[in-house]
Amino acid sequence: MDQAQPLMVRCPSCGLMHAYRTDNPYRPFCGKGCKAIDLGAWASEAYRVEAKPSSEDLPDDL
Repeated sequence: MDQAQPLMVRCPSCGLMHAYRTDNPYRPFCGKGCKAIDLGAWASEAYRVEAKPSSEDLPDDL
């Protein structure tokens, strides 16, 4: 019997190729360390999402 090859994906943190498995609690990362590194980058504001302020973002007294 041939078993299907697992889907291989690149870890967004370290770049290591690993099998994508639904039982991996750290997916899409390869492990706990890479997930923690990514979370730390978000917490330290190393990642940013650009957004232009709208009139709703301005204080009412302007």
